[in-house]
Order: sequence, then structure tokens, then C-alpha cells
Amino acid sequence: MKNESLPIIDIASLNSGAGELARIGAALDRACCEFGFFYVTGHGIDPALSARMIALAEKFFALPLDQKLAIAMAHGGRAWRGYFPVDGELTSGRPDRKEGIYFGTELGPDDPRVHAGVPLHGTNLFPPLPRFRDTLLTYMDQVTAVGQILLRGIAVGLGLWPDYFLEHYTRDPTVLFRIFNYPPSTAGAHDNELGVGEHTDYGLLTLLRQDEIGGLEVWHHDRWLPAPPMPDSFVCNVGDMLERLTAGRYVSALHRVRNVSTHDRISMPLFLDPSFDAVLAPIEPLVPDLTASNWNRRARRWDNTDLATISGSYGDYLVNKVSKVFPQLKAKVL
Repeated sequence: MKNESLPIIDIASLNSGAGELARIGAALDRACCEFGFFYVTGHGIDPALSARMIALAEKFFALPLDQKLAIAMAHGGRAWRGYFPVDGELTSGRPDRKEGIYFGTELGPDDPRVHAGVPLHGTNLFPPLPRFRDTLLTYMDQVTAVGQILLRGIAVGLGLWPDYFLEHYTRDPTVLFRIFNYPPSTAGAHDNELGVGEHTDYGLLTLLRQDEIGGLEVWHHDRWLPAPPMPDSFVCNVGDMLERLTAGRYVSALHRVRNVSTHDRISMPLFLDPSFDAVLAPIEPLVPDLTASNWNRRARRWDNTDLATISGSYGDYLVNKVSKVFPQLKAKVL
């Protein structure tokens, strides 16, 4: 059995010039084709900011349930923000063994999209903890900026101009940020107890900061690869939308979480997605290249999604996906 592990890509020099952009772009291309997952270092975010965000998350999840439910998602309305308890989310068709808070781009009531009642747009529900709001919004802005830089490298790796994704999809991105807490294993639990079952992310690019507990696993070829914590890094992965935009060149890999430790696990994924009104279509320069080897290798996914077709707006696609995760909330809000 080969000793395989997820690639580690240092992006510190990505903005140093065309040569470095091409080199890092090629590394990103290989990682997205082969694994769909990779670690990013050299991102430039102060480790103290990430540590502060994790510490605030731990304080929130340690609160009594009734205090956490004060910002329950039912109070978030069409913005789809707020807290959900353990077993409150159905990522892979069954209740997840995790609790969490949903956040997004902070928009006031005067924003035209909020005024029009566009789903997934609005204000966040913040825990009443000192510095939580400011820390979270700063963290989201900085991680989003790293994601935009990564998309420049990915574009170059695909043979496109650096600002391809910015100009076509992420000038006004849909940014969704989640903070999850995975409780420790239950008494007598076996190794297959899952915090969240195998699934793929449905967006463009995910940037995950995890604490030191670990538990993330990625499906690669015929086995689960661990994605253990690495200091001052993000675990990044291709989402379904990027797989489909590249007509299957990039793989949106199945992954799952097993917290078999005796401690809670904090996980903070930020999903950098296309603008809500972005019109979806495969990236034309890639389609002819995938009529042969790559296309034949992955013409359809594990869930029978046809990678040859994609259309409509990203907003319609996203609302359909998210509403399946919280069916009861969908019935009340949408």
C-alpha cells in the first residue's frame, strides 16, 4: 500500500511574480486533480487571530443549551443564520453528531437583497461574548482574501488568466462560514461513530481551520486518508461547483469526520462560493480537453451527477442544496 498524504502547498510567494504564480498554480492543479484536498501554508493570517476565534468558539459551545438556543437558526429567518444543536443538521441524510453556528456576509436591513427577501442574505446572530462579532468578521474577511488568492493560482493552473474566477464568479462572492463543535465519542463507541458522514461540499472552494484534536478523513482511490491538524495551516478542498465548472477535471472528494477522542473538536470551514446571481456554465477552454482521457475517467460522480451539464444561477442551486440539510427550517422560512 502506498504511503499517501495530502499535498502541502506554501503560497507565501504566490504574488511574487508570474514565475511563482505559474509554479504554485501547477501545484494546485495537481492537488485538485488527484486529491481534491490540500493543505495551505504561508497564507499570511496571524495565528493569534485564528487562535482567538477558536477560543471564542469553545466559550460559546460551553454555554448551557438554553443560552445557545437564544440565537437558534429559527430566529435567523431567510438569512439562514444562527445556532443548531447536536442532531440538528442532516449533511449526509442522517443527523450529524455535531452542533454549530451558521454565519455569512454581514448585510444590514437597507441592503437591496435583504430588503427584497433574497434567501441566505442578511444579518448574523452573534453570541453575546466580548469581541466575538469583531473577531469573527475580521477572520471571515481575511480567510476570504486567502481564498481569492488561491483562486488566482487555480485559474493559472487551469491555463486561464489569473482573474478568471474573480471576473466570472467571485467579484461579489457568496461567503458562508460555519463553526462546528463535535462532541467526544460516546461511552463504548466504536471506531465508525461519525460526527458527520461521508459527503462532498457543494460550493466552489472550502478553507478549513481545525483545532488540534483531528478526525477529518478524505476518500482517495480506495481508502480513507487522515487529514490531521497541521500548525498554522488551512485544509482546502474542491467543492462540487468547482468540479462541475471544470467538467470533472477537478475532483470534489468525499470526506467525513470521526471524533474518536475524549475531547470536543472545533472545526471552522469557510465556503467561498460564486456570486448568488452568477450564471453557471462549464469553463469552455476545458471542455474539449476532457472529451478523452480525463472525461472518460470521471464522466459521472459517485452520486450520478452528470458532469457534462450545468446551468441556472448559483443562488437557485445553493438554496436547493442548503434546504435539504435543514428540512424543517426550509418549511418555515422558504
